[in-house]
Amino acid sequence: MTQSTANCPNCGAKIAFRWSASVQTVCEYCKSILVRTDVDLKKVGQVADLPPNSSPIQLGTEGVYGPHSFVAIGRIIYEYDQGNWNEWHLMMNDGTSGWLSDAQGDYAVTFNASGRKLPDQCKIGQQYTWDKEAYTVSTITKAHYRGVEGELPFQYCDKTDVVFVDLMSYTGKFATIDYSDDDPVLYLGAAVAFESLKLKNLRSFEGWS
Repeated sequence: MTQSTANCPNCGAKIAFRWSASVQTVCEYCKSILVRTDVDLKKVGQVADLPPNSSPIQLGTEGVYGPHSFVAIGRIIYEYDQGNWNEWHLMMNDGTSGWLSDAQGDYAVTFNASGRKLPDQCKIGQQYTWDKEAYTVSTITKAHYRGVEGELPFQYCDKTDVVFVDLMSYTGKFATIDYSDDDPVLYLGAAVAFESLKLKNLRSFEGWS
C-alpha cells in the first residue's frame, strides 16, 4: 500500500497516511482535523480533549481476524448512558478496511456492507436477513459523538447525537446499522473474544495486565 505524505496546513508538521484510501486524519502535534482533497490537506476542525480511555487498544495495535492481519489506524469515540466506547478503524493486510468495536469489554469486527435495503427505523426483536443470515435486533443505542484520532475512510468530525442498531444471529454473526447519516449504513461481521484477535502493541496502564 502506498503511504502518501503531506504537511499540516495549520502547524506545518509532516502528515503520513498509512492507508491510501484514508480521507480524514488528525495531526498528532496540533490536533487539527484534516481532510484530504485531490490537491492538498484542508483543516476542517479541531479535536477537543478526549475522554479517559480504559481500553488497552491504541493506534498501531496489530492483530488477526480470520485469514487477515490488521493494524488499528484510526478511532471514533462515542458516549452513551453506560460510558463510552471506541470504534477502531482497521487497515487489513489485503488493502481493505474494517472496524473493531470496543465497548466495555465486548468486541466485534465488522465491514461495510453497503448496497442492501435498510429500514428507516428498527424495534427490538425485529428480524432481517442479509447474505442468507437471519439477524435479530438486540440493542438500539443513542450515542453522542465524542471525538476522533488517526485515519478514517470518510470525513467525520461534526456529528452530535447518533443512533446505532445492533443485531445478532444464532450463529454468532453480528450486524450494526449506523444511522449517523441521512442514509443508514450496514456493517456485517462477528462478535469476537479479545484473545482470538491475538493483539500486540497494546497500551499499558494501571489496572490492565
